[in-house]
Amino acid sequence: MRILVLFAHPRYSGSQVQRAMLQAINGLDGVTVHDLYAAYPDFSIDVAFEQNLLLRHDLIVFQHPLNWYSSPAILKEWQDLVLELNWAYGPSGSQLHGKFLLNAVSAGGAESAYRESGRNRFAVRELLSPFNQTAHLCGMAWLDPFVLHEGRRHTAEALAQASEGYRDLMTGLRDRRIDPFKHLAPGYRLPGNFAARVA
Repeated sequence: MRILVLFAHPRYSGSQVQRAMLQAINGLDGVTVHDLYAAYPDFSIDVAFEQNLLLRHDLIVFQHPLNWYSSPAILKEWQDLVLELNWAYGPSGSQLHGKFLLNAVSAGGAESAYRESGRNRFAVRELLSPFNQTAHLCGMAWLDPFVLHEGRRHTAEALAQASEGYRDLMTGLRDRRIDPFKHLAPGYRLPGNFAARVA
């Protein structure tokens, strides 16, 4: 499976967790890493280029910190511009049908903070529901998110181990050691227009 990682971090120079995650997958065969803030510091997104990237990959990964219970601003701008009506969705918008979408996020709080009884009241998977619906609307399968909790509190060794877990997920999906259909988010139903294109 060909994987495209759309990386979005507005303050990458100060990042510890996302930097470790990114370093764990950089250079992997079959994995394209595309840093949106580096590519578009002025937010002037090249829609045709981005759409062509999407067409060349089977799994799209949104890698980002969980900023205010969502994604950094450039990823929202990317979605607004790139996922066009009658290209990504709509009556003749079938270009992403059969592809997979995965969020790979870091969250500053503990996992216990992301539940109904916790400080943040919702599980991370619930907070990412707009991505769930985006995948569904575009005829894609939404995989269970990879979440690294309270990474800044990890020791260097623990952070490296957690990042290796991310690398293992990427290589497992790439090599089909991990069946993407068994890694769907709990309760996710494939859209009726899903038609797998994975070789």
